[in-house]
Order: sequence, then C-alpha cells, then structure tokens
Amino acid sequence: MGASLVFTSNIEVDGKNKEFHIKKAFCIGYSGRDKEKTLAHIRELARIGVPEPTEIPTLYPVSVSTLTQKNIIEVIGEETSGEAEIVIIFGNTSEEVYVTVGSDHTDRSLETNNINKSKQVCSKPFANKAWCVRKIKTYWDKLILSSSVFIDEKWQKYQFDSVSSIIRLKEIEDFLIKKYIHLENTIVFCGTVPLVDGFKYGEKFRMELIDPVNKDTIRAEYCIKNLSRM
Repeated sequence: MGASLVFTSNIEVDGKNKEFHIKKAFCIGYSGRDKEKTLAHIRELARIGVPEPTEIPTLYPVSVSTLTQKNIIEVIGEETSGEAEIVIIFGNTSEEVYVTVGSDHTDRSLETNNINKSKQVCSKPFANKAWCVRKIKTYWDKLILSSSVFIDEKWQKYQFDSVSSIIRLKEIEDFLIKKYIHLENTIVFCGTVPLVDGFKYGEKFRMELIDPVNKDTIRAEYCIKNLSRM
C-alpha cells in the first residue's frame, strides 16, 4: 500500500484544542432506529428517483479529501443539499470517542444514478467543536439534531428530531466492526433525522447538535457556492 491521505483537524473539546489525524471516512445510510421512519426517508428519496438500498443500514466509504471545516463549499449543479448528521470521531485508540455534528452534503441528481458517487462529489463539512461521548453516553437519546436552509433571503427549518431516531451508539460501533472497519483515526457520519418538509436547495446550510441536559450546542454553518452559475 502507498501513502494515504490524512486530514488534520483541530477541534475544541472541553474548552481545549485537540488535534485529530483522520485517515478514514465513512457515511452510514438508512440508520434510523424506527423502521417506519427509515422507510419514510427511503420513500422521500424514491420520490426524487433514488433506488432503494439492498442493505439497511448501508456503509458508504468517502474520500478523506472531501472532509472540510471551512464555512464554504463548492458544488456543481442546482440539486445539492445538506443533511445534518451525528458524526463520531475516533481518536488514536478506539477508546477515544467524540461526537460532533456534520453534513452529508449530497448531489441529489447524481444520487438517482449512483448513491456512493453522489456523496463522493460533495464536501463533507463538520463542526470544529466536539463532546466526549463518555460524558453524554447516559443521556445520548436526549440529544437533538437540527438544521436550517437559507432560501430567498430567509432561514427555513429543514430538520429537527432527537438522536433517538438514529440507531444506538453501540449498534453503530458493532456495525462498523462487522464491516471490518478499524475505528482508530476514523470519522463516521452516522445518519440523519427526517426532513420537515421535503428536500430544499439553498444558498447556505446551518446544522446543530443540541444537548438539552447541559444546555450546550455544537453548531456549524456553511455557504454553498454553485460553480455552474459562474
């Protein structure tokens, strides 16, 4: 094997800067805990022509080069959209586990032909702040994922639901191990929550992971620059 890409990320954890060296990146699709909600999301995708998955959940490898913490991404085409996701970052050992929020930004028009390629062609933004999983593990299901999209000069609510709608942390780890994924120095976009009112394509995307127990929030926002309009 030759040299591999490494994404070096500086993230605030407990008020201190921590450096991560991410060597592998994955997205887990169709990871809803409630089967009916998962099927509802599949139907949402089917309405725009996305074929149904052959496996639930589904693992999609993505290039480390797609990772970004910048506040702008570049896309081609009019039908790309963000998706707020629980993001798990594994450090130098599988015991170092952190959670943050990210966006599985996807080209919806390409998704109808090839889901994995549709994820690969778009950047994968994530926040520059994280929490230690061990500190929030006891109330994991109370965490809330929220997102908004900026359209016609105003923010519109796009997603809002608790993490209890996504498979449990232990199931995520077991699923990755089952797929023979070594967790060290790995980032995983672990799934999303249902859309409030269908797919929307905007100029900006805002995502939040809310901790109602400690009254803390991890948030990130990015602009979407469509190169096809230049």
